[in-house]
Amino acid sequence: MRRRNAEEIVATIPADVLGLPKPAWAGEDVAMLYDMAHRFMSEEILPHYDGYEKNEIVDRAAWQKAGAAGLLCASMPEEYGGSGGTFAHESAIIEAIGHVGVDGFGIALHNAIVAPYILHYGSEEQKKKWLPKMATGELIGAIAMTEPGAGSDLQGVKTRAEKDGNQYRINGSKTFITNGQLANLVIVVTKTDPSKGAKGTSLIVVETDEVDGFERGRNLDKIGLKANDTSELFFNDVRVPTSNLLGQEEGQGFVQLMQQLPQERLEIGTGAIAMIERALAVTIDYVKDRKAFGKAILDFQNTQFKLAELKTEATIGRVFYNDCVTRHISGGLDPVTASMAKYWLSDLQCKIVDECLQLFGGYGYMNEYPIARMYRDARVQRIYGGTNEIMKLLIARSL
Repeated sequence: MRRRNAEEIVATIPADVLGLPKPAWAGEDVAMLYDMAHRFMSEEILPHYDGYEKNEIVDRAAWQKAGAAGLLCASMPEEYGGSGGTFAHESAIIEAIGHVGVDGFGIALHNAIVAPYILHYGSEEQKKKWLPKMATGELIGAIAMTEPGAGSDLQGVKTRAEKDGNQYRINGSKTFITNGQLANLVIVVTKTDPSKGAKGTSLIVVETDEVDGFERGRNLDKIGLKANDTSELFFNDVRVPTSNLLGQEEGQGFVQLMQQLPQERLEIGTGAIAMIERALAVTIDYVKDRKAFGKAILDFQNTQFKLAELKTEATIGRVFYNDCVTRHISGGLDPVTASMAKYWLSDLQCKIVDECLQLFGGYGYMNEYPIARMYRDARVQRIYGGTNEIMKLLIARSL
């Protein structure tokens, strides 16, 4: 059996492997954006993706191409350089990334997590200064939450920002920061008043090209998502203007984080459902072609039953996801439901990818097959954005 290359495999993935009707939020403009994003990822990113995986970073030129194509800050208002869309448009881009299989291209965080903090909490001056450059890829965004001693527990953050005249002096370290090697606009979660606990937390923007005392540590050696640079960041007496504070006053950071985390968790669900659909598509394609004992793997009842189970679960996941997006766009996605989406869809993602890999047999364990990369890339989804155990705790509090 001839092993097909990645480009050939992408071409076999249908627009909707589950055959479901499109939800109301996926209108003509969203569909057109999806098609354009899918084409861009297939033609501009996928041919270079093995190199990005080897180098453990997507080069800055790819970001600038994405900006020129209108794929950065799609949900930001046009007056700030964006496309004036909604989360539906961000979903289209993230789904295209997942369907093509270039999951390590970190524009989802840049678009749907970092930029919204500036839009919702930034001053007019901040929005005009930063968002247009984020839309072109001149500025690449990251958010520095996690520390060596504070992961899902954001109240345990130790990084300190002390006011010194008209500047903040920032000291501390962060780890597991997505886009960490490339980012030159970093939203830093700091303590401006450690005595107040969560109420002493503030978000401060650091433009790394313009400061002294900022250092990037290692590009961390991860199990999966190799193409995405994930780093340690160090702040050693980094001085930024007090005007870089997000919000009208100090101490609003924890509330800001809680308000934006539902979208972050839904964005993780977007990546999950996209990979689920890709895993099913490439697996169905494989079992139709692969022969054993004189017939196609698909002709065995065990294969049929297993894929029937997986398609059913994937369909349930897609319907739930579509409902969450509908609610989110109308402003009705509550934190508990967002936590459900993050935990359940990422758990389902890992389960379905694992079951699909099994149907590939030994070939599924080979890095040259896309299901192997999916297996590695999926695992972190249950950890970042708040571990799934934390999601269950948040859900339990609503009982």
